[in-house]
Amino acid sequence: MSDSARIIKIARDTIKIEAKSLSSLEKSIGEDFYQIVKKIFDSKGRVVICGLGKSGLIGMKIAATLNSTGTAAVFVHAGDATHGDIGTVKKEDIFIAISKSGNTQEISDLIPFIKNNGNTLIGMTANRTSTLAKKSDLILFTPVEKEGCPHDLAPTTSTTSQLAAGDALAMALMELNDFKPIDFANLHPSGSLGKKLNLKVRDLLKDDLKPQVAPEDSMKDVIFEISEKRLGATVVIDNNKIKGMITDGDIRRVLEKQNDIRGLIASELMNERPISVHEDSMAVDALSVMQNKKINHLIVTGIENSYMGIVHIQDFIKEGLSK
Repeated sequence: MSDSARIIKIARDTIKIEAKSLSSLEKSIGEDFYQIVKKIFDSKGRVVICGLGKSGLIGMKIAATLNSTGTAAVFVHAGDATHGDIGTVKKEDIFIAISKSGNTQEISDLIPFIKNNGNTLIGMTANRTSTLAKKSDLILFTPVEKEGCPHDLAPTTSTTSQLAAGDALAMALMELNDFKPIDFANLHPSGSLGKKLNLKVRDLLKDDLKPQVAPEDSMKDVIFEISEKRLGATVVIDNNKIKGMITDGDIRRVLEKQNDIRGLIASELMNERPISVHEDSMAVDALSVMQNKKINHLIVTGIENSYMGIVHIQDFIKEGLSK
């Protein structure tokens, strides 16, 4: 067998073994799983997840997933927990201990405290006859026939099953919590969904960049204002009212028709019907207007149509709302 064929076979065999384990996990989900979900949902505390080694890394991910989908969670490393960090566990918390064998010494050492503290102990394990399984109030069984490792040593299949079980737990709790996209967005303000649902046009404005000229200003004044404010456009204001807008594109188009534009003034060059949006508009809606109208600038208005500034298509690109 060639090196290429051997490597491909190893990869496929690993995935096949893990897929088989996930199928077993899916079939094992039943009433016990429902009781775990219900216990967490009814709890007034957090979910404290504890693990060691690769199981600990999976525990960190599960805690992060729970937090981002509406269930308060915290991860505690089993080694650190036995040296004081267990103090973070409050009486109302639900304690989930992750251990494939269920006999991890650091986990076993924590069980007396968890019991004496009155916490519900949930054991996530592949061994129903283990110490953890026997002493847990509820078992989240993660069946593993063998690891994906050719030597059946490196945690692969077991951690995949643990991760999937954690995801299933988080999704079930998300459903019970009636967790909506807007809730997800609020917990991810820097993510694209968070920005689509939360970012308003006013958030894109730059206070120090508010280009404006008067109707009678010369072309030199117009060009200077556009260049200084670096937004590629300026608004024409008369008596605090918006009269029009001039973009660098407008200037180029005039130059294509006239050799000398030095005698023109702003009112002769401006677009008298510029498109504007209110500062309270959602940024994603403003972007839709720009894309539909095929324009790069929008005037932003405030109370009583007051001029607040200009947004450029690049402002939306920088926020990840457009490409």
